[in-house]
Amino acid sequence: MAEKTKNPEPMKTISDILKFAIQREEEAARAYGELARTTTDAGLKVLLLDLQSDEVNHRKLLRELSTSDDFPQVEGAVPDLKISDYLVDEPIGADSRMQDVLIFAAKKEARAAELYDRLLGLSSHPKHKRLFQFLAQQEKTHKLKLEQTYEKQVYQEN
Repeated sequence: MAEKTKNPEPMKTISDILKFAIQREEEAARAYGELARTTTDAGLKVLLLDLQSDEVNHRKLLRELSTSDDFPQVEGAVPDLKISDYLVDEPIGADSRMQDVLIFAAKKEARAAELYDRLLGLSSHPKHKRLFQFLAQQEKTHKLKLEQTYEKQVYQEN
């Protein structure tokens, strides 16, 4: 399940941005769900279902935002443990270890955060900027959660 990052279609409206973000969350939820169905590792299945649930919740949040003009303010930077920055991610599948899934997922979240940061830099509209900041922060928070789990599950067990 290799992820191909495409350049997004031009996004001119908040609706375009939210539609794109919702699609990304749906793709991630689907991918984590597929892996959870195929893995035989009970602990990994729980992790994957938790990740799927996070993505479903983020999709729901984005859908709610699509009917609003009031986007959350971003407060403070999300700490970056940088654990996955120095690890190699392997393609994941049904026989993947938890360590590999954590690395894969953390890197995926980092790429999503980078995409929203890049879109933030390209945007000149204040509401778009606030939305991109919010989305980037959400993805950075996901990465932090995954790296904290990696620290607990992999570093402390070895």
